[in-house]
Amino acid sequence: MAGDEGARLDVFVAAKVPELSRAQAKRLIEDGDVLVNGAEPDKAGVKLRAGDQVVVLLRAPEPISAEPEAMDLVVLFEDEHLIVIDKPAGVVVHPAPGHSSGTLVNGLLAHCKDLSGIGGELRPGIVHRLDKDTTGVLVVTKSDAAHQVLAEAFQSKSLLREYVAVAAPAPKDERGTIRTLYGRSPADRKKFSSKVTRGKHAVTHWEVAERFPSGAALLRLRLETGRTHQIRVHMADHGWPLLGDPTYGRTPKDAFLAGLAKELGRQALHAARLEITHPVTGAFLQFHTEPPGDMQRLLARLRTNA
Repeated sequence: MAGDEGARLDVFVAAKVPELSRAQAKRLIEDGDVLVNGAEPDKAGVKLRAGDQVVVLLRAPEPISAEPEAMDLVVLFEDEHLIVIDKPAGVVVHPAPGHSSGTLVNGLLAHCKDLSGIGGELRPGIVHRLDKDTTGVLVVTKSDAAHQVLAEAFQSKSLLREYVAVAAPAPKDERGTIRTLYGRSPADRKKFSSKVTRGKHAVTHWEVAERFPSGAALLRLRLETGRTHQIRVHMADHGWPLLGDPTYGRTPKDAFLAGLAKELGRQALHAARLEITHPVTGAFLQFHTEPPGDMQRLLARLRTNA
């Protein structure tokens, strides 16, 4: 890459791969499909140095499109620029192979007649994601201007994201901050890990909100960075996996907790609070939702230990 030193990575990738726009190059970088010297870069705008080796992983095009589908949405806020919803469990955010319909994007396209196009055909308006079985507050943009500003806010950490989760076993300390490198697991590329030698930085702040007789605990967590599966991975890698997590967790040895995990059938994780500055009006917006019924029942059982 002689003569390209000092170039932004996303600009470099878009220039070297003609079929990619800069926005598509940025998305590839954010999804971990671009490696610089064998590692995922911290951001799309990282400056390249002489001798850097850049590898771009181009996956086969997804032969699907997002079609409007009627869906019951719990709308917390909506105007011509944004829509904020309380996402239920079991709903994938955007179409992907194996999930071409029934996604949140399908429902949003039916609800918002002015949503299409923003963020790409398969991910219109999506500036952040929640895992399929994670519930809670999710914001989606409806205009190009709002999309650009909010995407930058999520990347620059100039907003507040708080989650609640049940971990089993509980941390010994009352609070702390986890700072690690973060990337795809070398043992399984479908998973992520904080036990890597090279990768992006990931920061999770946590505190114990409530301890239960069974040894589990309700945690309150705040994301400083928003890597895929970050909370689930950070908790599991530190020995406090989320109860019911099918990917990073494990079946508790305690029969009571094992039964509760099986009954819940998903990771006990809820995006409880989101605070943002409206990307167009500048108004301060704050959204908060309580965990859904299945997680409320879990907490009630943990409190009574029955």
